[in-house]
Amino acid sequence: MKPGQDTHDPKGLIREAYRIPGITSAQCRTIFMDWALGLPEAQEPRASLRALLARHGDGAPDHPMTQVLRDGLGGSIAPRRRGGWRARREP
Repeated sequence: MKPGQDTHDPKGLIREAYRIPGITSAQCRTIFMDWALGLPEAQEPRASLRALLARHGDGAPDHPMTQVLRDGLGGSIAPRRRGGWRARREP
């Protein structure tokens, strides 16, 4: 499939990430961010993540991009308070 023809991976970034030998988790996260930012506004990313995991992840369960896609489906973690006046005051 050529880039631009796949609605779930319009630029072919995820497909190419699986083809790069020795790719690291950090590189996969960078590619994932580029992929996410390149999706059309109206597109539901979770549906695309599920489709991409079914297409690529089943055949490569130990690939770092598979883990990044799974993490993307997991949702965001609730932010924790960091700093503030309580962190700066002495005990």
